[in-house]
Amino acid sequence: MRNMNRGAHPNPPEVEVVIEIPRGSFVKRGSTGHVDFVSPLPCPFNYGSVPQLVGLEGDLLDAVVLGPRLPLGTRTRVKAWGAVTLTDRGMSDDKLICSAFPLQPSERRGVLRFFHFYAQCKALLNLWRRRPGRNACEGWCEASEAIDRARPRDEAWQGPTVRF
Repeated sequence: MRNMNRGAHPNPPEVEVVIEIPRGSFVKRGSTGHVDFVSPLPCPFNYGSVPQLVGLEGDLLDAVVLGPRLPLGTRTRVKAWGAVTLTDRGMSDDKLICSAFPLQPSERRGVLRFFHFYAQCKALLNLWRRRPGRNACEGWCEASEAIDRARPRDEAWQGPTVRF
């Protein structure tokens, strides 16, 4: 696992995030609005994407927004304090971790705990769906590293090429 004790960047990047899954929602939607699945557990965070950037797996760069529940479709500019890298079916994907304020160490640990648990749940879901490949939370990295791995979205992008 990457070192999660590194200090937060003093000037974290700010990104625009569109909320696809409000905190507390059971419905998991993708960046195109399509329902991926209905979870037995509510999402503990506002989950969305950065509409200007395409992540490693070909979908919009994922972003988690900590704080109170934001309605579906909300567009918000927020600071990205770090990122978590998740492997799903052997494909790596970064998730920016965003908040109005720097994360406390306990919040960072909580986010990592969630994504370790989420990777295990996705492994079970993928097994049930007969979609092979490794699933794991790879740990924490700087937000700038995740943004640098993404590519700008252009007019040619028509949505994800991989079914989730």
